[in-house]
Amino acid sequence: MEFLGCPAIFYEQALIEFFEHGSVRDGMVVSVIGGMTVEFSESVFAAAFGLSTEGLIDLSEVPKDLLSKAQRLFSASEKEVSVSCLKKEVKMQYRLLSDILAKSLFVKAGSFDAVTRDRFLLMTAITFDVKVNWGNILFGVLKEMVTPDSRQAKGYAIQICALLKNISGLELGESKAFPAPRILNEKTVHRIVSVNENVGEWAMHLGPSQHRSRGPCPRRGRQVLMLMWLR
Repeated sequence: MEFLGCPAIFYEQALIEFFEHGSVRDGMVVSVIGGMTVEFSESVFAAAFGLSTEGLIDLSEVPKDLLSKAQRLFSASEKEVSVSCLKKEVKMQYRLLSDILAKSLFVKAGSFDAVTRDRFLLMTAITFDVKVNWGNILFGVLKEMVTPDSRQAKGYAIQICALLKNISGLELGESKAFPAPRILNEKTVHRIVSVNENVGEWAMHLGPSQHRSRGPCPRRGRQVLMLMWLR
């Protein structure tokens, strides 16, 4: 089975070593696996997955007029939504987009009920077809993953393994099939939609003077999506 052009397998021991010994050196991701030094540049990373290398790098450069349009378009009410808001304040399709960005591209751990400013800006760029330098942005996430003491969660397992397999002479050990429930398919999409609908229904039943302490909030569940390369 493949996922977005990559075999849906991973090498657990190689990944453990990759992150344990990983660092950033001269702008490249460097690590040691089985005593062998491996390194990836941004250009190699982008070329391997066909990522664009032109366009916005600084998300604050998203045009202001498009940002204003997005605040109206994304809002689940007639009121403009803030660029930093709760996920329940935006329409269903943008909740799902926020989830994909948070969990799959930026590999955010824990709760992600809020839409951060950076994520809102990126959602705006995607919605209005603003050209984004995905190679730079996603390689930046990978660099954070191997930066010591970084709070960035680890991820990109399939993609890292695909890169490692291209290194001549590198022994990766035994491979494992990626768990099917962690791959985006029709079943997981329906589940994610259901979870997000529950977020909206809970918000409607919760009056402005009520507080969450008066009753348990429905269990959100964990939405685990595989990395989706946006081109």
